[in-house]
Amino acid sequence: MTGLATLIGLVVVGALCPSVALAQTPAAQAVGLHISDGRLLEGNGNDFVMRGVNHAHTWYPGETQSLADIKAKGANSVRVVLSDGHRWSENSPADVAAVVADCKANRLICVLEVHDTTGYGEDAAAGTLDHAADYWIGLKDVLAGEEDYVIVNIGNEPWGNTDPAGWTAPTVAAVEKLRAAGFQHTIMVDAPNWGQDWQGVMKADAQAVYDADPTGNLIFSIHMYSVYDTAQEITSYLNSFVDAGLPILIGEFGGPADQWGDPDEDTMMATAEQLDLGYLAWSWSGNTDPILDLVIDFDPSRLSSWGERIFNGVNGIARTSKEATVFGGGGPGDTRAPTAPGTPVATAVTATSVTLGWSAATDDVGVTGYDVVRLGAGGETPAAASTSSTATVTGLTANTAYTFAVYARDAAGNRSARSAAVDVTTDAGGTPGATCSVGYRVVGEWPGGFQGEIVIRNTGTAPIGPWTLTFAFADGQRITNMWGGTPVQNGGAVRVTPASYTATVPAGSAVTLGFTGAKGAANTTPTAFDLNGSACART
Repeated sequence: MTGLATLIGLVVVGALCPSVALAQTPAAQAVGLHISDGRLLEGNGNDFVMRGVNHAHTWYPGETQSLADIKAKGANSVRVVLSDGHRWSENSPADVAAVVADCKANRLICVLEVHDTTGYGEDAAAGTLDHAADYWIGLKDVLAGEEDYVIVNIGNEPWGNTDPAGWTAPTVAAVEKLRAAGFQHTIMVDAPNWGQDWQGVMKADAQAVYDADPTGNLIFSIHMYSVYDTAQEITSYLNSFVDAGLPILIGEFGGPADQWGDPDEDTMMATAEQLDLGYLAWSWSGNTDPILDLVIDFDPSRLSSWGERIFNGVNGIARTSKEATVFGGGGPGDTRAPTAPGTPVATAVTATSVTLGWSAATDDVGVTGYDVVRLGAGGETPAAASTSSTATVTGLTANTAYTFAVYARDAAGNRSARSAAVDVTTDAGGTPGATCSVGYRVVGEWPGGFQGEIVIRNTGTAPIGPWTLTFAFADGQRITNMWGGTPVQNGGAVRVTPASYTATVPAGSAVTLGFTGAKGAANTTPTAFDLNGSACART
């Protein structure tokens, strides 16, 4: 996970030069993924917008199923954590070759990054960009010829908060070193200030760094965490690069609030979609602080509330990701739309949700996803998205009639005709008698405060929704902020209702709530949890 700036809330400073003087990138010289007019393109000239996640391969080399699971959630790209041996065990050429092959087998564009550089200048354990560049040069035989599939991210967050102006010269030198060694890949460079550039050094020096790359195939990566807690900060930063014609993506970002603040992930994702910029969420699983785990324990069936937001939410991966055409998906010349999906069938109807299933559409190249829409007097509105022939629509009103239909889409963005519609009336009340278990743990503590996590698991055979969770603190603890739910507290008694994306707990699955709280000297764990008035087992 990213290091966070020690000073939060400062407005990013610096300004990009309004004139655009991009390095020369003749189309005839383009090799694989490349930059043209400030955009990331595939070798065939097709625009490619990353929609993916980060995966901590170097710390979890045994989780070899993860890339397939990430692809199954709809991602078109993955950023893979590697080590050059300075701080952690070096990933060997054979290991890196296997990662690249795994990415290609799962039809994912692969961003490879060295993590040892994180926080250089502030963290004494961090390595240099020069050392990372030497590592990449040692992998040249592995990476040569993979320019269609691989982007080289020289070093993760390669400068801390100490004298961030020192970032520029080593970044330029590392880029020049790789180009001198013959690398033709698109190169990605991370910002200083632990990736968040809250002092605006990358923003101010981006043109000079870009011009130092003789190929022009360089893209900037901003990491957005608690520094980016307002819409203005996010939109201003991203638009400044777009307006200057300089390529950028959000190479890491978080959404759950922490002790430093509450990132505005909704604006991050909405702005990335509006500007056609890539984003790569942090991270699949295995974080020291699991608040940012997209799935629990590397289990793709156990999406966290953060994972649900990233994969299935508005502007999320399932709705916006398009597979790279290098894998055989539709290129600019693919204009044939998929056939219409079959008429959806409603199952698992509750007061606030319904699961829809339909027969799959067909396409001359391949169907990559489905869009569920709600039909009404005012036309149609998006309701859900899925990469398979089933989807659960949540956030509905009890005892209300709805009409739904489905579209199919392919990698080129062609959309099918709409399916026939299905009428559904939600139940009058919640799910009675569902069985459950609740896990509670303290993630971290500090004087006067702490961070907690609550995992609600449905151990029954029917979905739970809507739900209300109640419990009590014994030592005067008080919740100050919560994500995944809304708390109401009266003394030690706490009542929690769900957010829209945690409103339904499917059978055999779980939702995760996180919170920060105030405490005194003691911080005893609550002993009992009730869901919809029934006691849950403790896990």
